[in-house]
Parts: sequence; structure tokens; C-alpha cells
Amino acid sequence: MPLNRRTFLEGSVAVGAGAAVTAGAVAPAQAHGRPPTPAKRYSFTVMGTTDLHGNVFNWDYFTDKEFDDKAHNDVGLAKISTLVDQVREAKGRHNTLLIDAGDTIQGTQLSYYYAKVDPITARRGPVHPMAQAMNAIGYDAAALGNHEFNYGIPVLRKFEEQCDFPLLGANALDAKTLRPAFPPYSMHRLRTPHGRDVRVAVLGLTNPGIAIWDKANVTGKMVFPGLEEQAAKWVPRLRSMGADVVVVSAHSGSSGTSSYGDQLPHIENAAGLVAEQVPGIDAILVGHAHTEIPEYRVRNKETGRDVVLSEPLKWGQRLTLFDFDLVWSRGRWTVEKVAARVLNSNTVAEDPKITGLLVDEHEKVVAYVNQVIGTSTAAMATADAPWKDEPIIDLINHVQAETVRGALAGGAYAALPVLSQASCFSRTAAIPAGQVTIRDAAGLYPFENTLEARVLTGAQLKDYLEFSARYYVQTAAGVPVDTAKLTNAGGIPDYNYDAVYGLTYEIDIAKPAGSRIVGLSFEGRPVDPAARFVLAVNNYRASGGGAFPHVAGAEQVWANSDEIRNTIIQWVTAKGTIDPGQFASVGWKLTRDGVPVF
Repeated sequence: MPLNRRTFLEGSVAVGAGAAVTAGAVAPAQAHGRPPTPAKRYSFTVMGTTDLHGNVFNWDYFTDKEFDDKAHNDVGLAKISTLVDQVREAKGRHNTLLIDAGDTIQGTQLSYYYAKVDPITARRGPVHPMAQAMNAIGYDAAALGNHEFNYGIPVLRKFEEQCDFPLLGANALDAKTLRPAFPPYSMHRLRTPHGRDVRVAVLGLTNPGIAIWDKANVTGKMVFPGLEEQAAKWVPRLRSMGADVVVVSAHSGSSGTSSYGDQLPHIENAAGLVAEQVPGIDAILVGHAHTEIPEYRVRNKETGRDVVLSEPLKWGQRLTLFDFDLVWSRGRWTVEKVAARVLNSNTVAEDPKITGLLVDEHEKVVAYVNQVIGTSTAAMATADAPWKDEPIIDLINHVQAETVRGALAGGAYAALPVLSQASCFSRTAAIPAGQVTIRDAAGLYPFENTLEARVLTGAQLKDYLEFSARYYVQTAAGVPVDTAKLTNAGGIPDYNYDAVYGLTYEIDIAKPAGSRIVGLSFEGRPVDPAARFVLAVNNYRASGGGAFPHVAGAEQVWANSDEIRNTIIQWVTAKGTIDPGQFASVGWKLTRDGVPVF
């Protein structure tokens, strides 16, 4: 794919005249008794967001009310805009840059609506709300996230066209030419009163997991080599081009781990490794991991210098500030000090400039998600789903199993039993008794995952369930069970705990991980290790997401391009009525020495 001349900023981008800071240190005294010359100094700030996931307003489209969580965080670009304005006023507008580390156009019903319902790719289609908001705020650059590819490359390209700033991805390469499919970097020029401007290079790196998570959208079109490899290639080039400061915007966590096993030879969360292994980087804006890291220092092995990393919390809950202090030495600007911190968006009001700009789009989406699509005979909720087999999770699994069974009917695999896996994605999702809306059904499945069918043996399913059961903290028989401390052992997120529908089994939490599955049965009989089953599974898990055993290498017998969320909505619309009595059962339960925990 050819580079876009408009967005590939090979030259320097002048961002205006900035005020320098002159202070403290002095140069050596000159000969003949002349007074010492104060050192030339300059300070500037790079602001950063990441994992915005379609959040403009401080609004939860799944609950149809203002966003809130236990920590009373706020979300959205309207809040970020207020923080950005405050920083620019304090620092001087032209002594700042604003960048993002990816996952921008997927995650809320607002972003979904303008990708699928009223798509930006349509003839005379709308401008994406995230492009409108980020343009109005004045972003200077953004790295590509893996979720940018969820809706296909045409949607991403249209979004790129609508942005007034470049989308960067040094390791997103054209599959045929192996040349960058997006601008690898942008160069920004900050003017000082001391003569030579400060040149700040922003290198964008994205996640190699795109190759498997969005295989259907990128296979044969793009490849995604490792972050360390591409950073080692580009950072020296940026320095040779005159960059005084190199900032990396990386859609990759800092832990050095991967969640998709050995499906790719590249590390998913490689930002820390980039800092450690690639000389010449001053700071890294970290994304992807959805964690908050105000400041994290990594010593570069070659230079011995610290690289400062920071990851602001997802959805616009935090804004990172990298504060740079530079000194003029030997004819060039040198970074003397870098510090990072985060600002909390719940401390400010939404910027009316942003909310006013997008009020029409917001109201359209609110009306869309509140459309009634059916009724339910009973209320269902996910509050206890992490430790109990709840009907609301059975609903997801029932729809998935029924969809796969129908797709395989009359074919070579029609005789195999169909099972299904599902996770509790949100502990606040609910289906009310009575009228059910799109937002109720969509709230069960906030991700754009699609559905596949893979063939696994009984033995492989046992391994799969043992791996999933690591999610529980080992709790001895007789010890009181505190549900607040029972789950997420080892930091395993809720979305990486799978319940498998169609089997019956117990999970003995008194036993160590790896030996917890007891009484695994199918239709009342112990599961034959050699028996074959079809597993209805989301594409993230099927591609190795979560590193569950066997499934990524299992035979694929069917796949669908429609989101599971849409499949659920369409199922409810077609049935008209949700009756838990027709699909809900207690297929699994937690036990200790054979005694149920609940």
C-alpha cells in the first residue's frame, strides 16, 4: 500500500514559537575575566492518551447513563480536552505536543455505529466522531492499535483520511513489498529563543498480535514484525535526521509477556524490552495493557541511561505528561531530564467545545441502543457469574452453540456434539425482565469478536478447562470464601476465564491449579478422552488469545464474519422472547472436596 504523502511527515512540522526556560546552571567562565554565560535551556511537555476505545462523552451506552465505577473515574475525550487546555495554558501552547498510543475507533456503541450502522465508508458518509474530536483537540500524532483493524482496512483508511494528524505504525508493513503501510514516524519542530529549534521525533509501533486477532482482515495485506526489531531500525534513522528527542508511542504493554502463547514469534507486551534493548529513545508512551503506570524507568543496556515509560489509564481516564528538560551543549540540544506523571480526568468538567461538536452523533447512538428488540421472562445479571453458572452467560453460549449447530447441519461435522465457551466480560451486564433493548443485549458482549467452530477431543477439553480454572485462588476446605478475593488469581482478567456449555463438571478450588476439574461429563457419562467435539469459540480465543491450550491449533470447521454481539441481537429479535427455562442449567460449579462452595 503506497504511503500517503499528506500524512507521512518526513519533513519537520513547525508548531510555533515557544518560551524557553533559563535557569541555574552556568557554563565555565570565559578567559580574560568575562562573566560566565548562562546555559541555554528549554522545557516542553508531551501529553499522551491511549486505549480511548471510542469514548468521547463521559457516558456508558450499555447502561444509558453517565459513566461511573468503584473508583469514580470518568472517561472520554471531552474530559481529556479540558485537561489538555489546562496544560497548554500552563506550559505555553507551543511548548507541548499531544499524542496517542492506539485503540481509538472500537469499543463503544458510538464507534460501532459509525463503523457498521452509519459507516464512514459510505458514499457521502459521516466523519468519524473520534476523528472530529481528536482534530478539534489538536492531536499531533497517534499510533495504530490492534483494534483499529477490527472493522477492516477500508474503515481504517477512511478514518486515517479524516484525521488531521498521522496514524503511525513503523511495524505495520505491506505484505508484498514489506514497506511501511502507514507513516512510521512524524517529526515536530519546537521553536526556542536560543537559535536552533528542538526537533522531536515520534515513532509509532503497533501490536504484532494483529496478525492473528484480525487475521481475516490483514492476511495477505499486511504483516507485523516485532517492536524491538523495527525500533532498532528506525531510531538511528531519526537521530541521523536530526531528532534531538525521540519519543515512542507503542501500542504494546510493558510486561514483556504475551497473551496468545506461541502463535507468533513476537512479544505482545514489548515496550519495556524496546526501552532496554534499543538505544536512543528518551520516552515511551505505553498502550494496550489497560493499566495505569504514571512513571516507570527502564535502564537501556547499551547506554546505561534511563528511558521513561508511562501508560495512562484507558478510555480517557488519565492523561500522561512527559516533562522534558533540555540543555544546549556542544552545538546541540541534549535531554537533561525526563519525568512522567498522569492527570485524572475526573477532576475536570467536559469541554463544551467537544460535547457541542458531537451532540447530534451522541443522540443518534442513544436512540439506536434504546430500540426494543424483544422481551425476557426473567431478569438476569452477571454479578455472580465469575463464580456461578448463571443463566445470562448460558444465553451467550446457547446462541453460539445454536448458531454453529445450524451452520454445520447437513455437513460432514453435523453429527459431532456442539459445545460453546463464553466469559463474563462485565460484572454489571444485565437483561431485565420485560422489554429488552439493543443496549441490553450488546452489553453482554462489548467486544467485536466473531464466532468460529473448532474440533477438540475430550482430553483437550479437559486441558482447556484446567487452564481456565487457574482463575480461582486456591482456597482450602473449611476456610471462609470471600468472593472479593476468590477470582483473578495471578492477575488473570475475567475475560480469560471460560465456562464451557454442554458439559457438566466441578472445579475443586481446594486443589492446586492444573488438577481441579472433577467429574467431567457429557450427557450424563464421563467424557471419553478420544471423543471429538465441536467448540463454538470466539476468534480471539481461537487465535490464541489468552494462550488457552489446543484451540489455536485445532481444526477450524466453520467461521463467521459477523460479530457475536450482532448474532445475539439478531437471535433475540428473531425469537421475540428470552426464556431462561429453555436454555439455562447448572453445568459447572465450584466445590471443595466434593462439597459445593455456593
